[in-house]
Amino acid sequence: MEKTGLVLEGGGMRGIYTAGVLEFLMEKNLYFPYVIGVSAGACHAASYLSRQRGRNKKVIIDYIKHPRYLSLQNFLKQRELFGMDFIFDDIPNIHVPFDFQAYRNGTEEFVIGTTDCETGKPVYFSREETGEDLLTYIRASSSLPFFSPVVSFKGKKLLDGGISDSVPILKSEKDGNKKNVVILTRNKGYKKSRTKMEWLLRRSYKEYPKLMETMLSRYQLYNDTTAYIEDEERKGNVFVIRPLSPMQVGRVERNPVKLEKLYEQGYHDAASRYTSLQNWME
Repeated sequence: MEKTGLVLEGGGMRGIYTAGVLEFLMEKNLYFPYVIGVSAGACHAASYLSRQRGRNKKVIIDYIKHPRYLSLQNFLKQRELFGMDFIFDDIPNIHVPFDFQAYRNGTEEFVIGTTDCETGKPVYFSREETGEDLLTYIRASSSLPFFSPVVSFKGKKLLDGGISDSVPILKSEKDGNKKNVVILTRNKGYKKSRTKMEWLLRRSYKEYPKLMETMLSRYQLYNDTTAYIEDEERKGNVFVIRPLSPMQVGRVERNPVKLEKLYEQGYHDAASRYTSLQNWME
């Protein structure tokens, strides 16, 4: 699998589809030498790289109804819909411990994509760069606009990596990967539309004009990227695992039944395509 990357899209709670796919890969002991993710993709990649089977499912489904995880109460009190301290501090350190030692023992490269609010450009952080601050960088990558505050860290102001690079395949290619496995959280043919919330965007991020430009053009970048992925898929350079039909789960879904169904869908989609994946890798 030399020079083969694993590229993970974000998508908020839709990312539990990716968690299901990664669970199957862990079951098969299939670990790629290079993993890059943004937002939910980065979150789930961490537990994949620490070899913690079942952790992603437990973190989401067991805690989704917890008022500190995702609630209007969070937003009214702290101006964040997701309880970021709870998700990126309490859960990994107390409730469902993240195995930092197992993660450190891994040899895979792990790249986390974020968005620089001041430039509007993507900023990527490698395993070496994140070091002991891994969870802070994942938190920055997962800080959805409008729903989470900007993360100020080491001189940068960071937000959701999916804003500036929703599916970071070009970064993987730039880092030397000639072939890539891409896990998407949208069905084939999905096209993103221009935001209808431009007024809210301009009101919320007026101090970051470059960020606003990126967010306004995000739909076009996303559509161009997925078109590129489909072209590379036809050429045999990319292997894609994606939902076969439109998802019934949104970015802030709180229904555990829907989430578990989507998780199982990801697992079974990976299982059904495993033989094809093996043949592609050979």
